[in-house]
Amino acid sequence: MKRVTGLGGFFFKTEDPDKIKQWYKDRLGLDTDRYGCTFWWKDKEGNDCSTQWSPMKNDTTYFEPSKSSFMMNFRVENLVKLLEVLKAEGVTIVGEIEEYSYGKFGWILDPEGNKLELWEPKDDAFK
Repeated sequence: MKRVTGLGGFFFKTEDPDKIKQWYKDRLGLDTDRYGCTFWWKDKEGNDCSTQWSPMKNDTTYFEPSKSSFMMNFRVENLVKLLEVLKAEGVTIVGEIEEYSYGKFGWILDPEGNKLELWEPKDDAFK
């Protein structure tokens, strides 16, 4: 069974997300919007895929229960099955699966308490 198939996103806390997005736009050329920046790419089979870069306010609760200032999002193929396997392996599962038009999301904690987001994407939802 495949587990992670790619990096879905990188999210981090910052004092002023709009200022940081503007800095990255002006200095590094990122095409930012209200969420950050979406990087589009193709997988080895030629499928359209994306990776999200998003600064978030320091007071966001989205990373809880982690105390970390960042959260990584990993792309996966079968979120439900993967979470079952990870739970059986003793990995801490956080919350319940959430489903949106662009995919399913689940969360786990790594051994240091960092919250990781697992995403089973529907990349065609972005076309």
